[in-house]
Amino acid sequence: MAKITVKDTTIRTLKIEGDDYISLTDIARQKNPVEPKDVIKNWMRSKNTLEYLGLWEGLNNPVFKGVEFDSLLKDAGSNAFTMSPSRWIELTNAKGIVSKSGANGGTYAQHDIAFKFASLVSVEFELYLITVNLLGIEVPNKIAKTYYAIKQNPNATNNNLSETLGISDRSVREHISELKRLGLIERSGSKKNGYWEIK
Repeated sequence: MAKITVKDTTIRTLKIEGDDYISLTDIARQKNPVEPKDVIKNWMRSKNTLEYLGLWEGLNNPVFKGVEFDSLLKDAGSNAFTMSPSRWIELTNAKGIVSKSGANGGTYAQHDIAFKFASLVSVEFELYLITVNLLGIEVPNKIAKTYYAIKQNPNATNNNLSETLGISDRSVREHISELKRLGLIERSGSKKNGYWEIK
């Protein structure tokens, strides 16, 4: 079992059939350190969440039980509707979410689903999680923020980034230097008219 660190939070990960699964339980502790399972259950009772999970399963799981899913979707979002990861797995034969018991137990989700769930914690947390997971390296939060600002605007100059991020020009230069060293970005063209290539 591997671990990644996102915003000073340790998050466990698993490899299942070559795919990364990320602990929703660890992510949920950002919202509710005492009862993270409640955060997950509340997320799963939403109609939008079930639509997303059903679509993901339909695209990635040939043994997904679509008929059972349709009846769940009809009731989702009502006051009386409840959903837990184990119930979801049992009723629909889902594979995008897994429940583990024991010392390293908890709820894990395939990385696309985990990213969706992380947006519940905060958009910033979601972006850092994606950065750490996709790049396979732990990038300090302040540098990850610069990376995402460049990704959102590849034509940004150092002055643009300084204004957008609310940091000094010197800090921007240091972050860019580190991102270049990590091989994540490269500048093409001039400082004024060039753009950032995202690796």
